[in-house]
Amino acid sequence: MITNKATIKRLTTGVPGLDEVLGGGLPELSFNLIAGPPGSGKTTLAHQIMFAMAAPECPAIYFTVLGEPPLKMLRYQQQFDFFDLDRLNRAIRFINLADEAASGDLDRLLARIVAEVEALEPQLVFVDSFCSMALYHYLQGPSYLGLQRFIQNLGVMMTSWQATTFLVGEHTAESDSNPIFTVADGLIWLRQRVQGNSVVRRMEVRKMRGQPTLPGLHTFRITGAGIRVFAPPQVATQAEAGTVPPTDDRLRIGVPVLDEMMGGGLPRG
Repeated sequence: MITNKATIKRLTTGVPGLDEVLGGGLPELSFNLIAGPPGSGKTTLAHQIMFAMAAPECPAIYFTVLGEPPLKMLRYQQQFDFFDLDRLNRAIRFINLADEAASGDLDRLLARIVAEVEALEPQLVFVDSFCSMALYHYLQGPSYLGLQRFIQNLGVMMTSWQATTFLVGEHTAESDSNPIFTVADGLIWLRQRVQGNSVVRRMEVRKMRGQPTLPGLHTFRITGAGIRVFAPPQVATQAEAGTVPPTDDRLRIGVPVLDEMMGGGLPRG
């Protein structure tokens, strides 16, 4: 009988608050989807994670499909503090897959990805935007099973190459019957909603295999430093709560009559 458990290394994302929401970091070799409507911060989140984790000993490939070309994408991403020009072509490579994606041939697209990964041997792989490629595939009339097979093959190959993978996609409906929702190990969903004169952004980790995540919607903000996630404060366990002074221990606030009305002051803790 085998009693030893497999050890899954957790990677630090470099995004303030995100590791806490993920339950301690991102599982190494996982196959993840960053999804949400246009303008919700998907590409910014992907770049922030990549620049925080990539290094010469941990190279990254960022594939662009039918969305923004790399030159235009980099022009805007350079405005963020996390952008490091010295890492380009040393630890990070941008590769455009527009020709392969426009052909509608998923086998050709997969072959190009395989060739680049085998040549560069990255530990981090990003595909942006995967959804635009899938949409073009549907417009050409191929079957749903063809796309599902492509996703499954891509996920298996990336895992066998010891790579942590991210697919970035514009998904507006969480009920979409997209095969990637089933195949992905992790699903990070970004939302945004206009409230009055403000835009409220929230993040939800829909699933992350192999570890418990913090449930619910978590507010995040995009500033010049990048994305910051506001994780909820950790609730003390019963053992930790036992170290808190008893509630009959009062802290006087300095207003005599008010202290008397409150039974000696505020309950300490």
